[in-house]
Amino acid sequence: MTMANQKKVKSEYIYVFSVILISVLVLVISLVLLKDSKASSGLNGLPNYTEIRGDYNAEGLKYEKQPHLGSNTAKVKVIEFSDFKCPSCKQWEQTYFERFKKEFVDTGKVELFFTNFAFIDRDSIMAASAGEAIAAQNNDKFWEFMSKLYDHQGDETTIWATPQFMLDFVKDNISGIDYDRFAKDLQDHTYMLPVKEDFKTAANYGVNGTPSFMVNGTLVSDDSYEALAAAIEAQLASAD
Repeated sequence: MTMANQKKVKSEYIYVFSVILISVLVLVISLVLLKDSKASSGLNGLPNYTEIRGDYNAEGLKYEKQPHLGSNTAKVKVIEFSDFKCPSCKQWEQTYFERFKKEFVDTGKVELFFTNFAFIDRDSIMAASAGEAIAAQNNDKFWEFMSKLYDHQGDETTIWATPQFMLDFVKDNISGIDYDRFAKDLQDHTYMLPVKEDFKTAANYGVNGTPSFMVNGTLVSDDSYEALAAAIEAQLASAD
C-alpha cells in the first residue's frame, strides 16, 4: 500500500470514528435531557416547604392532631415519626408493627401516634398530605392507608408519590371513604400546611431521620425494637 493510500485509509477511519463518537454523544445528551424532562414533569403539583404558606406552631407535640391507635388512658404515649418514601420505615412497619401493636397497644400499655417527617423529597410531602386527608375522614382508615402504601412503596431515589399516583392508589386500595372529598383535598393541597407543621415540630424536638420514636416526650436513642420496648418499659415502671 502506498503512503497516499495509507493516509486515505487513516482519514476514513478517523471520519468513521468521529461520526460514531458524535452519534454516541448526541444519544447520551438526548437521554439526559429526556430524564430531566421526566423528572421535571414528575414534580408538577409537588410544592416544597418554602412554597407552603400559612401560620403554624412548631411548639408542642399536638397529640390531638395525629392519627392514633390504642386507649387514651394508656400511661405511655409513643410517637412514630415517618416518611412514606423511607425504606427503613417500610421495613419497620412490615417487621415490627403487628408485634408492637399486640404487645403494647392492644394490652392498653401504649397509645401510638403517627407524625409525618416528610423529608426525603417533594413527593414525600404529597404522600403525607394524602395520609392527612384520609385521617381527617377516618382514623382507622389511615392505618390501612399506611400499611398498603408501604406495600406499594416506590424507589427512594425516584419521584413516584405524584398526585396522580396517590389518586389512583387510594381509589384502587382504600374503600369506605368519600373519594371525591379525598381527591379535592389532595388537589387543593388542603393538608399541606399540617404536613409542614409536623415536619417543623419534629425537627424542633430533634428528629433528623426516619423512623424515629418518642416515648412520653423523649426521643429514643435508636430505631431498634429493643430500644423502643426498653424505653416504654422504663416509663411503665416509673408510672407504677
